Amino acid sequence: MVLIHDGAVLETTEDGFLRDAGQWSPSVAEALALAEALKLEDAHWEILYFIRDYYARFKHLPNARMFVAAVRKQFGEDKGNSRYLQKLFPKGPLKYACKIAGLPKPPTCL
Repeated sequence: MVLIHDGAVLETTEDGFLRDAGQWSPSVAEALALAEALKLEDAHWEILYFIRDYYARFKHLPNARMFVAAVRKQFGEDKGNSRYLQKLFPKGPLKYACKIAGLPKPPTCL
């Protein structure tokens, strides 16, 4: 599959994840979010940059429980809980945060 963005052809998996994370940019994130009917706001960007930083530091993606715990450790109880993250990414916080952040599909996500 492909995503056409600003005249560039970006290869994606059949689930819509970028095949080359190096092609990610904030404008690509906007296009990926639009495909999921999400309008990115500051709260989304906070989580997107957080998961990108996590992946860069640890070279792996957390499972859903670890993701919530890591968000809690970084941002506190108000943001580090499943309800908050589910409101931001209604189809699945970890999976869709990773997708829009240009990261691979987490191995624990269907």
